[in-house]
Amino acid sequence: MTYQPGWHFLQVPGPSNVPQRVMRAVDMPTIDHRGPEFAKMTLGLFDGLKRLFKTSTGEVVIYASSGSGAWEAAIENALSAGDKVLMFETGQFATLWHQMAGRLGLDAEFVPGDWRHPIDPSIVEARLSEDRAHKIKAVMVVHNETSTGVMSDIVAIRKAIDAAHHPAMFMVDTVSSLASIDYRHDEWGVDVTVAGSQKGLMLPPGLGFNAISKKALAAAEKSGGRRSYFSWADQLAQNRDGFFPQTPATNILYGLRESLKMLDEEGLENVFARHIRHGEATRRAVKAWGLELQCVDPAACSPTVTTIRVPAGQDADAFRATVLEHFNMSLGAGLGKVKGQVFRIGHLGDFNDLMLAGALSGVQMGLGVHGIPYNDDGVNVALAYLGNAAKSAGKPLAYA
Repeated sequence: MTYQPGWHFLQVPGPSNVPQRVMRAVDMPTIDHRGPEFAKMTLGLFDGLKRLFKTSTGEVVIYASSGSGAWEAAIENALSAGDKVLMFETGQFATLWHQMAGRLGLDAEFVPGDWRHPIDPSIVEARLSEDRAHKIKAVMVVHNETSTGVMSDIVAIRKAIDAAHHPAMFMVDTVSSLASIDYRHDEWGVDVTVAGSQKGLMLPPGLGFNAISKKALAAAEKSGGRRSYFSWADQLAQNRDGFFPQTPATNILYGLRESLKMLDEEGLENVFARHIRHGEATRRAVKAWGLELQCVDPAACSPTVTTIRVPAGQDADAFRATVLEHFNMSLGAGLGKVKGQVFRIGHLGDFNDLMLAGALSGVQMGLGVHGIPYNDDGVNVALAYLGNAAKSAGKPLAYA
């Protein structure tokens, strides 16, 4: 492989860039995962994660797994084979969670979608209102669909469930939103929140999380679902003393401790504002280029990932290859139904204005090299927006 000077621009929406502080934390000698030092660290992690999920009444468990493992844990603990659940097709990851539900024996109703709009809360209310026998045991949704850049309104969906007076549990995937977009497990009445380590938490892949309400814990006690590795009961029994029933991913937990510290130092409100700013700047650049966003609802556009459609007759994967070859930058691929039709710019985690300026410059230059028609003022429009945001802040902008 030919040497390329500088550093690689990783602009996929996860795994995201791992900051130096986290890498240094991970690069430490492994300690005894049954010893007192480890237990002290772990108990602190659970406290920090509860603050991040914004739960004071629920429990949080950590798995050595991907976010898909955390999906499976939610299903295996709170539900049983044959249970009916309501799910919504917002993109590739909603589709994959639906496929998993079917493989695990659930009767999963999948409300079709066009991969360009968020979940319609009125459909949630209507479908639950029709279910007078309360056969639907859970409503399962993706908060921020990584494949499309479309974010659904969790508050509105919770209100729809309540308006239908339905007892279904509420399960939410926050893999690409936690630690980047405001999220409130308790306040929003979520029963199981699913998350992973490799996006907003700025960690390598390898940790999956469930935040669990008392209602979901009670359902797990009654559930006939088969579980072993992902058992909430086994996890919580040992977590209370700072330990795990299996060998934990010790060194990634060191990194988690550091990432939680970094988020506390920046302040979550500043973190959320930073992601909103970067999402808006990116969308302004896309519109100035004359390209089309995958998300057609401005209120639903994600602060963490922007999915961009290429013109008809163009191949988004070929464009991504051009950008990688000429500018050493990785852009996110189109997945599932939009493969080859879109590329994705990730702007989440350890990320600041200058990094975004570099990413947008790489995309703009790539459009020219690849021969995709565009207007050449996208970067300038984004820079003007970021500069005005810095002026209006009245103080240096906060960064991770």
